Amino acid sequence: VMLCRMSLAAVAFVASCMACTVAQAHDETIYPDWNGQWRRPPGVGNQWDTSKPPRKGEAPLTAEYQAIYEANLKDQAEGGQGTDPTFTCIPDGMPRAMNVIFPMEVIILPKTTYMLIEYLSMLRRVFTDGRDWPKEIEPSFMGYSIGKWIDADGDGRFDLLEIETRNLKGPRAFDASGIPLHADNQTVVKERMYLDKANPDILKNEVTTIDHALT
Repeated sequence: VMLCRMSLAAVAFVASCMACTVAQAHDETIYPDWNGQWRRPPGVGNQWDTSKPPRKGEAPLTAEYQAIYEANLKDQAEGGQGTDPTFTCIPDGMPRAMNVIFPMEVIILPKTTYMLIEYLSMLRRVFTDGRDWPKEIEPSFMGYSIGKWIDADGDGRFDLLEIETRNLKGPRAFDASGIPLHADNQTVVKERMYLDKANPDILKNEVTTIDHALT
């Protein structure tokens, strides 16, 4: 996934709040500059395989889920919704949320990175405080994400965020074409997010999805 940066106007205000004066210092110099609003580049669709028209992707589905997908395409061609569940106004969920159909803002804090996606109030929390996976947690469309900041080029500043997301619930589809994810909801999503070295206004996200509907 490739996203382009747009600038956001900032509004400053002063609040007479004691909590503000004791807030933990945040050293922004060790984190990458991902400020601004991120959106898909002009002319780039929100399907995963952008080299092909929508509904022409060739996901590596098992025979069972390929049959489900083809029945979905037939239903959509006849005016139905197919296996895309978002017509009921539920969130896209992961990994589809990272198609970023509407703009996204990234807020980096020492222990958590937040991704605010301007679509159906989708909010991601990526915990970067070194925690382990919780033994029990309620599944959600966005899942539970643990990340790790990496200084890939050794210059003393983080430039790569690796994320793993689990504990997802359904129904979910890969995109509007209805490419299905397995009903067992055992999906694991791994991401590598970083700025393009040639153009810091481009944010890249390499997404790997592990799911029992895939071969």
